[in-house]
Amino acid sequence: MTHPPASDYFSEAASVATVNGRIGAATDARLAHVMARLVTHLHAFVQDVALTQDEWGAAIGFLTRTGQMCDGNRQEFILLSDVLGLSMLVDAINNRRPNGATENTVLGPFHVADAPEYPMGATITLQKGGGETCLFEGRVTDLQGAPLAGARIDVWSDNEDGFYDVQQPDLQPRHNNRGVFVTGPDGRYWFRGLKPVSYPIPDDGPVGQLLTRLGRHPYRPAHMHFIVSHPGHATIVTHTFVAGDAYLQSDAVFGVKQSLIAPFEPVPEGATQWRSRFDFVMQGGAAS
Repeated sequence: MTHPPASDYFSEAASVATVNGRIGAATDARLAHVMARLVTHLHAFVQDVALTQDEWGAAIGFLTRTGQMCDGNRQEFILLSDVLGLSMLVDAINNRRPNGATENTVLGPFHVADAPEYPMGATITLQKGGGETCLFEGRVTDLQGAPLAGARIDVWSDNEDGFYDVQQPDLQPRHNNRGVFVTGPDGRYWFRGLKPVSYPIPDDGPVGQLLTRLGRHPYRPAHMHFIVSHPGHATIVTHTFVAGDAYLQSDAVFGVKQSLIAPFEPVPEGATQWRSRFDFVMQGGAAS
């Protein structure tokens, strides 16, 4: 009597080979590769830490609660990815740039696609009173320093209390602290808004509980969001971070890159209380 190969049956020593051996021959090649590597790393992790039954059960419970927190307005799994640094790693792998080009960082959950387009120099703050005003300015160029006319700059930020307009639809005007600007022949941009403030990510769910258990805080350093796009250039999805912020080196989602820390200078006499200059350098030869 002929018996099936030993790898057809599960054992601790042959767990990876047994599970991956069941992937069908007709499976999409990329899916088969990704799943086989996932199984390999997951099984290696379980063996490395000698995971207990209770720990496995706690992990299943954590993931269940994470899913139960998700709805049309909140994605707790993305938040989990963020605090584990996975979101930033995926972004880094998919947005490698040559030296001198502006670096990417995570998009964040509060971008909206229909922000109004303003003339250069306009104010994006629609809510009256509160917050410290700031002039944001700079240039958009290619890697050789040539100005890029027609670059589209989509910007958004929080208010003085650390909330975006979509988080407070009953308190903030729609599109508060949002706007789109298009550069002229000199590649310059300038607009007025509020100096951003640091704020906590949602920490009332399982991801917040995990941060607490790990002795970590939920705060993001103050930042202004930018999406800079131009035909024939790689789109930049990034933030500029307020220099000197207390959370620059401990951002809860690991979004800070040193090259993205921008100066914020006080303006004793002027139309705004602060001024922040940051130049964006775009990589050519890529789809926008």
